[in-house]
Amino acid sequence: MNRYRPNRRVQIEESQPPRYDDVEDDGQDDNSMRLRPSENNVTEDQEPFMGMKVRRKASLHRDYKGDYLDVPSHPYLMKILQKQGDKQVIFADKVLKFTGSGKMKRRILLITDFAIYLVDPETDALKRRIALAAVEKMCLSELSDNFFAIIIPSEYDLLMASTRKTEIVTVLVEATKSASEELEVAFSNRFEYHAAAEMVKEVEFEEVEGGVKTRIVTK
Repeated sequence: MNRYRPNRRVQIEESQPPRYDDVEDDGQDDNSMRLRPSENNVTEDQEPFMGMKVRRKASLHRDYKGDYLDVPSHPYLMKILQKQGDKQVIFADKVLKFTGSGKMKRRILLITDFAIYLVDPETDALKRRIALAAVEKMCLSELSDNFFAIIIPSEYDLLMASTRKTEIVTVLVEATKSASEELEVAFSNRFEYHAAAEMVKEVEFEEVEGGVKTRIVTK
């Protein structure tokens, strides 16, 4: 059963790899991270951002490769996909996933024309599979950060960080066109997501001297 949730908007930006002040969970609900400073920003006027996202010049001219892991060379990844009946990988890379307790976990993100996969690179185990048809929208900030949230109303949401965020958003927008209604991409420097079925967190982005400060708190 789909759970009710209020409308919320999110933003995301692509920049250099994130630099975190603290990567361990301190047991508190309030987590703050500072990212590397952005360089010269320009306004992007192409889909899926439609002029709403401030992005680095480097991200505007980056060539998209799609599979950054050479998935066919990893038998365990091919076995996971084949077991689910998936064959066409349109994106593959390592990302950081934020848990409900605030910890960051390294994950392999696979996107096919049917689903999103999260794989633990240490155990080679599939941690989660999400059908593209279940994805409602993506939330991004308007600043130069690497964060993005994938909103899945029938389950719980995903908050992740990647230096290839822009490519991930573009791939998902294109991939979901055939799986569901057009994917909404929402931009805001403050947004909520369900870190678990009954746990709502708010992510707040603030531009400060030397970079972008990101704060995650439990509602």
